[in-house]
Amino acid sequence: QVQLVESGGGLVQPGGSLRLSCAASGSIFSIEVMGWYRQAPEKQRELVAAVPSRGSIMNADSVKGRFTISRDNAKNTVYLQMNSLKPEDTAVYYCYVILSSSRSEPPRVYWGQGTQVTVSS
Repeated sequence: QVQLVESGGGLVQPGGSLRLSCAASGSIFSIEVMGWYRQAPEKQRELVAAVPSRGSIMNADSVKGRFTISRDNAKNTVYLQMNSLKPEDTAVYYCYVILSSSRSEPPRVYWGQGTQVTVSS
């Protein structure tokens, strides 16, 4: 089985920073993409950032210049450094990974459990 474990969420004041982590473990043959979605109350899920194994890093316009996504391939871990946080960043943040569990299996999406980020004074 494949597991994604997220950490790093919490309560922070506007202008503050948080660093989210998501570690994948279990049966992993290859990872194609690691990234983050978020979902705020009464809003649709939004892609925040993603880092593919090949190609360019992707960032949502709403977080460009403030958030930085990075990936540690040796640890199968993706990070989201969030700076200059705004109240509108408040959401549950979900890690996702597109990976193949073996050389004979096609890639599929796995989701983390979500971590709450609340930006409030």
